[in-house]
Amino acid sequence: MELYTPVLALAALAFGFAVFSVVISTQTGPKRFNRVKVDSYECGIEPTPQPVGGGRFPVKYYITAMMFIIFDIEIIFLYPWAVHFDALGLFGLVEMVIFIATVFVAYAYVWRRGGLDWD
Repeated sequence: MELYTPVLALAALAFGFAVFSVVISTQTGPKRFNRVKVDSYECGIEPTPQPVGGGRFPVKYYITAMMFIIFDIEIIFLYPWAVHFDALGLFGLVEMVIFIATVFVAYAYVWRRGGLDWD
């Protein structure tokens, strides 16, 4: 248990700081709410009138987010492979080539279907 004491202390300190920050900001922050503060905001997009309760975002935002996640996960798989490349040998190389090929096929499909066009 001695080994975990500093980790638990740091976790308790982080949790305490988070709770303290939320409580203090609600107590000391300004209470002036208006329509602009509750509107949804996207960088680079002119605000448009939206229905009460928020509006809908175009599907392209979600497609871009999913593509980012896919390529982010690919990088997560590539890093350990690169670290242990010598130990994996030819089998590891073939498996990674197959993995990268499937990801690039999906990328080419999205590109050909116009998923990367913003207009």
